[in-house]
Amino acid sequence: MQTVRSIFAVAAMKNWSMVQLDVKNAFLHGDLKKTIYMECPPGYDKGEKDVICKLRKSLYSLKQASRAWFDKFHGFILQTGFTQSTSDPSMLLCNTVHGIVVLLFYVDDMIVTGSDKDGIKELTQSLHSAFNLEELGYVSYFLG
Repeated sequence: MQTVRSIFAVAAMKNWSMVQLDVKNAFLHGDLKKTIYMECPPGYDKGEKDVICKLRKSLYSLKQASRAWFDKFHGFILQTGFTQSTSDPSMLLCNTVHGIVVLLFYVDDMIVTGSDKDGIKELTQSLHSAFNLEELGYVSYFLG
């Protein structure tokens, strides 16, 4: 929480805009590293007994779902040029030719700010292309 407050203070002091983003169904984006089988859900009836299915993607309620999502997001964001803060792993930074872009994330919620407005727009477009992203607009209040 200290990092969030600090970034909010810097953004206010430097008059940076702050954008809120949310990844819809984030845990469904994760890739499974182990083979997992499950019973078919109710309503799926092919007339056979004891049919199971092999999962190709993560599902909510899987114990590995949150980790699979984090690994997917983290790998993606590092490929876009961001580096993870050593003081707070939920903060990622990208130095650009025109300034800096700061990304704060918690599970599937993100706040993006910085001095490089084009960099922020580029990040948002990259996230849109990779995930089911909802832009929630500029930050007007924050509960934390």
